[in-house]
Amino acid sequence: MKPHILVIEDEPALLSLIEQLLTCAGYAVSSAEHGRAAMKILNDSVVHLVVTDLVMPEQDGIETIRKIRNLQPSVPIIAMSGGGVIEADRYLKIARALGAKRLLPKPFATNMLVEMVRELVGAPE
Repeated sequence: MKPHILVIEDEPALLSLIEQLLTCAGYAVSSAEHGRAAMKILNDSVVHLVVTDLVMPEQDGIETIRKIRNLQPSVPIIAMSGGGVIEADRYLKIARALGAKRLLPKPFATNMLVEMVRELVGAPE
């Protein structure tokens, strides 16, 4: 069974890029444009890893991480941010404190994301 990755990103081009990247790497991928949509996916399916942006409309990544921790405390999370009202580093530190396993400042090299995913859920079979 392929590990199921949930990607949460509000920028359509980046969301599409990450989906294609992880699909080509052999993972099953679901996507959401904000945290509220992601929570519906998490309620309805088994997810092995979450990759989430932190600055998003509707429900930001910090609130989303809190809700994921309540719903599925053991699912690993990769938090990514390019900043917003505060700089990216501060958002990422907050995400780490809430339980994100890996931090990814934007922009990032695509191979770094794939390496992080493999470290957390293994290579697909």
